[in-house]
Amino acid sequence: MNYLKDIGEDALIKKLIKGLGKGEDLVVGPGDDCAVIDVGDALRYQLLKTDCVVEGVHYLPETSAHKVGWKAIARVISDFAAMGGEPSQLLVTLVMPENQAVEYVEQLYRGMERCAAEFGATISGGETSSLPAGSSAVISISGTGWVNKNQLVRRDEGRPNEVILVTGKLGGSILEKHLSFTPRMKEARWLVENYPITSMMDLSDGVAKDLPRLANSSGCGYFINKEAVPCNMGCDISAALGDGEDYELLFTVPAEVLESLQEEWRGVFPTLRLTAIGELTSEGAGALSLGDGWEHFRS
Repeated sequence: MNYLKDIGEDALIKKLIKGLGKGEDLVVGPGDDCAVIDVGDALRYQLLKTDCVVEGVHYLPETSAHKVGWKAIARVISDFAAMGGEPSQLLVTLVMPENQAVEYVEQLYRGMERCAAEFGATISGGETSSLPAGSSAVISISGTGWVNKNQLVRRDEGRPNEVILVTGKLGGSILEKHLSFTPRMKEARWLVENYPITSMMDLSDGVAKDLPRLANSSGCGYFINKEAVPCNMGCDISAALGDGEDYELLFTVPAEVLESLQEEWRGVFPTLRLTAIGELTSEGAGALSLGDGWEHFRS
């Protein structure tokens, strides 16, 4: 008998989504940052997303409740940004032990409300539940959003010879970066409004995991220049590629727009780096081993 620890998250998802996602109104189904639904709007698609944070996995018991709340919402906002869209309505499912302090839960919601308000989303409802003694708390967020049809960006439309770029610097998420990151909503919106972004996702599990996912979805291989990867202070290339929870944007563009994009970016976002780290290649080509990123169910 196989167990989850034997196959890991990616193989599990592949098994679970087999045969799913065949509705006529489903534009993008399982396997991307958000599901994309055609609801009959002439100009926009609806985005659907669900995500969770688990005590002991995504945060420690002693972590500030306000920071946990911010992170729970920001993770979902980051996924909307990765599709080129914006958030709308959010639902919160809160699973907590009965001996949790009421003040803690109130501060958790203040953190969620602050993040939602900053990015134009509304917490519209949710659910609460207790759990067995000794179990870890869970905060699950489900959300809807919108994206203009001509600005939707998926993971599976990158092409060989296109340039791979990342925003910001990578690595060191364990030093609380993962609790206070700013979703790249403004930057993603500017990108899709001004340049032909061919594929994009947010870096939640590290370049070592997420770049192969993007390349595989696009039917491509990839090559990266490890010396070009932008590392946070105190981080080496291994940390930058594998730490995860950076929540920066990873995306591709045609090579002919790279110079113009980088020049304009410096004028619009002077304090945030934009770095070309490699290119997509033909399927099966390129450097296919970047080390280990984060994968659920793996020790």
